[in-house]
Amino acid sequence: MSEDHIPVHEEFIYCLGAATQVLKYGPWRELQKTSDEAPPKLLFLIIPGNPGVVGFYRTFMESLYCGFNRQYPVWTLSHAGHCSPPAGMDMTCDGDETEDVFGLNGQIEHKLSFLRENVPTEMKLVLIGHSIGCYIILEMLKRSADLKVLRSILLFPTIERMAQSPQGKVMTPLLCSLRYIVYMPCYLLSFLPEVMKTSLVKFALRGIKSVDEACVTASLNLFRMECAVNAMYMGSQEMVNVMERDSETIKQNLSKLIFYYGATDAWCPVQYYEDIRRDFPKANIWLCEKGIRHAFVLDSSKEVAAMIKVWLKEQSNI
Repeated sequence: MSEDHIPVHEEFIYCLGAATQVLKYGPWRELQKTSDEAPPKLLFLIIPGNPGVVGFYRTFMESLYCGFNRQYPVWTLSHAGHCSPPAGMDMTCDGDETEDVFGLNGQIEHKLSFLRENVPTEMKLVLIGHSIGCYIILEMLKRSADLKVLRSILLFPTIERMAQSPQGKVMTPLLCSLRYIVYMPCYLLSFLPEVMKTSLVKFALRGIKSVDEACVTASLNLFRMECAVNAMYMGSQEMVNVMERDSETIKQNLSKLIFYYGATDAWCPVQYYEDIRRDFPKANIWLCEKGIRHAFVLDSSKEVAAMIKVWLKEQSNI
């Protein structure tokens, strides 16, 4: 599978006044009928984890798009302010920015606004969330019941007790109390030449045998001071606000939901999987048996996309 032979469209837009990157496989100009060809019947929309950089999901998207024989567009929407906009484009658009669009609640409204502005209301959706993207999807379902969602797939879902998780106990002090200390080294690193930034990323990921090169490139966004600050700010709000699981929203949308938990995930440990399985014994809630890491996009995008293809063909005949 090679990206060179598969058309992909990248664009930067302002959504709720914040710079936003959208990566699109398949139809991208309009989802409505504009020619003799019938419009697509279904859109796959991926809501990323944090940092919400679309480039991390490029191989995953390509695998999904090809896995369904290029029938359905696959889009990924960045989090507001997490991707470095091109030269000449500011991080915010004066006068249009929604209050605290870079915070967790603002990011939820950001996704809903994107759908309202860019996707026809009758378009059927498969929502795929990763990590905090799963929490965002549950909030989207709660706040906008009119969305035509066929399935929501929640991968390695951080939807409860984030600060109490093993990784949360480490990251909460850093994100909530000490993140301002991190800003200075981030600022200094931003002046490094691209080749040195790339080398630093590869060094940081050296323990992973087969790192997706798309993820190396995507990581360079985080050397821009504003992107790193926005990602850490959002993370600080996650630690404070993602506490109790929203069981009511899960119950109301149970037939649409598929949960996939990691067996060695420090953000959502196996205990969280066991708890939700106990509360919803008939739901589609599975525990990984393949040793896939929380940040699956680093080395397991194709494997996860293949699983999703099986799930959707078996349960939704997509």
